[in-house]
Amino acid sequence: MGLTYARIMVFVLGASLMTTSVANPQWQYGFNYSDGGNRHGFNRPKYDDPPRKIVVGGSNNWQFGINYFKWALNNGPFFVNDTLVFKYNPPSENNTHPHSVYLLPNLWSFMRCDMSRGKMIANTTQGSGDGFEFVLKFQPHYFACGASNGFHCNNGTMKFFIMPMLRL
Repeated sequence: MGLTYARIMVFVLGASLMTTSVANPQWQYGFNYSDGGNRHGFNRPKYDDPPRKIVVGGSNNWQFGINYFKWALNNGPFFVNDTLVFKYNPPSENNTHPHSVYLLPNLWSFMRCDMSRGKMIANTTQGSGDGFEFVLKFQPHYFACGASNGFHCNNGTMKFFIMPMLRL
């Protein structure tokens, strides 16, 4: 019973997150901002814009205290081949809580901040200077900070996920 309930909750959460990710005024077809089909001469939008370079966190960069889940919702949609740039300060005397970037394999690891199943894609020094770049593919991406034994992730702010859309 408990396992079935957990699976249902994960499914409902996943469906809710997917619905939220496409509920964007720039999303011009489907069930959210659309007329529901090919009525009234509706044509699919063409995204001719080249891939973007997006600094995670904007001018705040990748740092503790910013809600990156909210940042991702406000800065979408994200498309395949867009590049995320993670910028953060390297460890120093003034920076006693350095950051890293982990790519987690699934929603369950993301929800639990399970870094043991994740892959470190940027260590504590790779975010300095121009930052670490990550090119988005057509799959869900679950990002988290693995610093301080996962505390930055576990407090709920230094983690976010993206499901990039195709440019049609």
